[in-house]
Amino acid sequence: MENLGALAILLALCFSAYAIVAALVGKWKSKPLVALSAERAVYAIWLLLTTASCLLIYAFLTDDFRNAYVASHSNKAMPTVFKFSAWWSGMEGSLLLWAWILSSYSAIVVLTNRRKFRDMMGYVIAILMVTQMFFLFLVAFPENPFQVLAVGKGPADIPDGQGMEPLLQYWTMVIHPPTLYLGYVGFVVPFAFAMASLITRQPGEAWIHTTRKWTLITWGFQGAGVLLGAGWAYAVLGWGGYWGWDPVENASLLPWITATAFLHSVMMQEKKGMMKVWNMALIAITFFLCIFGTFLTRSGIVGSVHAFAQSPIGKYFVMFLATGVAGTVYLILDRLDYLKSEAQLESVVSRESSFLFNNLLLLASCFAVLWGTIFPVISEAVTGEKITVDAPFYNRVNVPIGLFLMFLTGVGPLIAWRRSSWESLKRAFRWPTLAAVALTVALVAMGIYHPYALMSFALCLFVTATIAMEFYKGAAAIRSKSGSNLIVSMVELTHRNTRRYGGYIVHMAMVLLFIGFTGAAFNKDATVDVKVGSSYHLGRYDLKLRDVLVGDNDNYIWQKAVIDVSVNGSQVGTLEPEQRKYKVNGRGTSEVAIRRRLNEDLYLNLAAVNEAGGARTATMQSYVFPLVSWIWIGFVSLLLGTLVCLIPPKVKMQYVKTEVVGYVKKDAPVTK
Repeated sequence: MENLGALAILLALCFSAYAIVAALVGKWKSKPLVALSAERAVYAIWLLLTTASCLLIYAFLTDDFRNAYVASHSNKAMPTVFKFSAWWSGMEGSLLLWAWILSSYSAIVVLTNRRKFRDMMGYVIAILMVTQMFFLFLVAFPENPFQVLAVGKGPADIPDGQGMEPLLQYWTMVIHPPTLYLGYVGFVVPFAFAMASLITRQPGEAWIHTTRKWTLITWGFQGAGVLLGAGWAYAVLGWGGYWGWDPVENASLLPWITATAFLHSVMMQEKKGMMKVWNMALIAITFFLCIFGTFLTRSGIVGSVHAFAQSPIGKYFVMFLATGVAGTVYLILDRLDYLKSEAQLESVVSRESSFLFNNLLLLASCFAVLWGTIFPVISEAVTGEKITVDAPFYNRVNVPIGLFLMFLTGVGPLIAWRRSSWESLKRAFRWPTLAAVALTVALVAMGIYHPYALMSFALCLFVTATIAMEFYKGAAAIRSKSGSNLIVSMVELTHRNTRRYGGYIVHMAMVLLFIGFTGAAFNKDATVDVKVGSSYHLGRYDLKLRDVLVGDNDNYIWQKAVIDVSVNGSQVGTLEPEQRKYKVNGRGTSEVAIRRRLNEDLYLNLAAVNEAGGARTATMQSYVFPLVSWIWIGFVSLLLGTLVCLIPPKVKMQYVKTEVVGYVKKDAPVTK
């Protein structure tokens, strides 16, 4: 079986090389049958990698510990769901997952565009397959998941494996890595289309629609992956946080930031023919940041709880990045005449300028996070001493940027394209500004003086008011004509322009996320040693250690603290934080207990259990996290808004080009 899996990977590598040559020859020599064979090679790669992936999963499910990768990341006592997720728990399997997802995306691209973009599809396939061949080379040679641990022995000769890393045996890790990879890998597609459009000097903006849709899909996956990772850190690591500015966390965030900038600025290119160079650069930066993030996780150059073990494949990533960046920069510079803007910014007080400022701030945040991430590597190379950058640096830089971005999120819908008059600005800003000021005064009266928290809450209400006004004005107009109620009118309004109003839902999701982030300004914590039967106090909670229980199962030994939670003398529940020690490898984890509420979470971690004089004492790490649940509500809203944006609109607006203002909307919408 291992030979069949390795053979499938090698054949896929050969097919990827063939697809590159056939796609380019078919294009350059105008040989449609050769070009068609390149497309068929893409399908064959998907079939071969699907076969290899299924064989690896089968090895995990059948406890085939002759396979070195299976023996290192699984054992008999592991639940079946974690045996499946062990596929991507290590270096070799995660690279195979990367390659398989890319083959799936490539097959979808070829299938859905087989009759479109014929001038550029050869280059699109070639770029996709260059990336595919790179990852298949890594999987076929330095990181092969089908290495045999003991030649000539059967499965019964190796009694058990070492087991998966205990921290990964949690439900979010079953979906977090593949979701994140769907984002990472998916950004290859818009990059391939963008570069192919440059090579062929593609006329018109039709290819932009495909690129934007792919970017939106992968942006949604990337955002979901980042937030699932935050949820895993919050529930598993036991330190009470959901984001620690860890290098690998940062690497997952960086392409999401630049893709966010692209999704905003690409509207300028579609509507006004502006920012073409900027958009090309953003697409390229996003793709290379995805490769950089994959490199950072696997090269061993940074220390992280999320990173894989140190590996020699880092040099291959460096060569791939250097070659790709150099080729992309050359291509953009060589095509600057093709990328000339077709219109100019007419006023600072316009929606165009808000998009520009939004992009500049997002790139400033991206640069700050990237610099903080790679600074330890640079400092070690230059001085021989690794100087780490801590969380306060990131917070000092990104909190003001985040607040300004939130302000622009509210400003954007209120100002017009081209230029806004002073009178229109006063009318648009009056009620959102008054609401924000009133909330600030009320919070100060309640004793809240934290400046950033006051600004954040005020801006969140400001943005909420602007979004509500946009929905209400449009829905009221529909209601006056159709006679339907306001809710039905809002649904109809959203369906007419899913891109715009889905975007507003995404903006509302960011408001909810910011509310959750702002709650961190009011966190409370305490670490205490408490005896069975004793109590301690945190915030408004009285916590009594009722008992400490001990037990085991086939997979691990556990210790559990039973904590009765009371508020104002009334018991409101029982929490049972737990410690586990896995039998197969002796590693331990903490299973925190969380009382989740919309206003705050009570978060308990059992740090240690001690016995002295016949009495058991538990060391409890206890936290109160205000508003943190709004982060997870924002996560769901983000997914909802992304899905709405992807729904075809009921009414499609057309744009016509004029020599005076670039692109303006036709008087009448075109109904499908």
